[in-house]
Parts: sequence; C-alpha cells; structure tokens
Amino acid sequence: MSRAVIFANGELPDLEAIRTLINDDDCLIAADGGANYLLKMDLIPEIVLGDMDSLTDETLSELAPSEVIFEKYPVDKDETDFELALQYAIDLRPSAILVVGALGGRLDQTLTNISILTNPMLSGFDIRLDDGLEESFFCRANGGGGEQVEIRGRSGDTLSLIPWNGPVEGITTVGLQWPLYSETLYPYKTRGISNIMLDDIASIHIRMGLLLIIRRRQLY
Repeated sequence: MSRAVIFANGELPDLEAIRTLINDDDCLIAADGGANYLLKMDLIPEIVLGDMDSLTDETLSELAPSEVIFEKYPVDKDETDFELALQYAIDLRPSAILVVGALGGRLDQTLTNISILTNPMLSGFDIRLDDGLEESFFCRANGGGGEQVEIRGRSGDTLSLIPWNGPVEGITTVGLQWPLYSETLYPYKTRGISNIMLDDIASIHIRMGLLLIIRRRQLY
C-alpha cells in the first residue's frame, strides 16, 4: 500500500512545513491528540487510536460526522498511544512510515519514541520521525555487507550521526563536509555531531551497529 503517516501528540513547530511532507495518497493515522494537528491542517485521519485523553472537544465535534474509526484503549495500558498507532501502521505493510509529532515536549517521551524505532521487527521498514525541522531515522547493520542509506535534503543541512546501544563500526560517508572513511563512532564521543551536507544528497555506509541519523534542515 501507500505510505502510512502517523500524527503523534508531541510538538510540531511549523504545521506548514509538515503540510509539504504529506502526499495525497498517504494513509493518515492519529495517535490520540495527533488528530488535533490533522484538523488544524484540514486533514481527516483514517483512524484515531489511544485513550482519547488528549483530544479537544472541538476535534471530537468535527470528527463526529465523518467515517473516522476510533479505537479507544484504557488509560492504564502497557503501550503508549504512539506505539499502538505504530503497530496499526505496521500491519498495513506500507511502503514507508512517516511519524510526525513524536519529537519535542517531554524528554522521556521523545527518547522513548526514538527507542521504539530500534525494534527488530521494524528493520524491514523505511520509518522516520519528522517535525518539519528535523528528521530522525536509523541505519542498522549486523555484519555481512553492512547497510547503506541515502539522505536527501539540501546543501547546508546539518547531519548528526549518533551511535546507539554501542559503537558503530566501518562508517563511510559521501557528500559531507567532514568525511569518515571506514571509521568507528562511540556513544561517549561527540565526533559525529553537526556535520554539513555539501549537496542535496549524501550517503552513509556502516558495517556493524545501530546508527541514529538526525538531519536538521537549513532555514533559508
């Protein structure tokens, strides 16, 4: 199917920037209060999942006449609303998953939302967190031929490479101001922070490990 886009209830500093990321054929999924953002953009979700404690009365009133599916869960549950929405998206087997509104606000929830993406069951998906200003995703490799990802942005964008759960080995970059050649980054070192894209496309290859990639868009 087409791409799944999950709207979580974190911070979205620029709704117009988010609007440029949405395609007409995207499947829109709201994690509880994420539906508030969708309606501000005049978009209707296919489904709203969660304990519904963050939906405004205005949102509920506007969605009432629509054919939106509501899946309500108890407040006391083992999963966050975002995790429930992510599982729904996975079951759709989409071409890719974009998550907006999962960054900013509470630090514990931001770190948890990033950590959820390390779930091995997501290794076959192109899944990214984006708030319109910053894009975050993982490159993972377990040996063999390693793993390579392509970053599409603009010259001048800031790119940070953060080792996750341990060192990341055999990192080679192309198209960055400070290149790496089959090198190792360590979680307790800051060498991978604040690199700069030299063109609209850069690539990163890793031989072993789990690498968090954060691209911050250059504001023009």
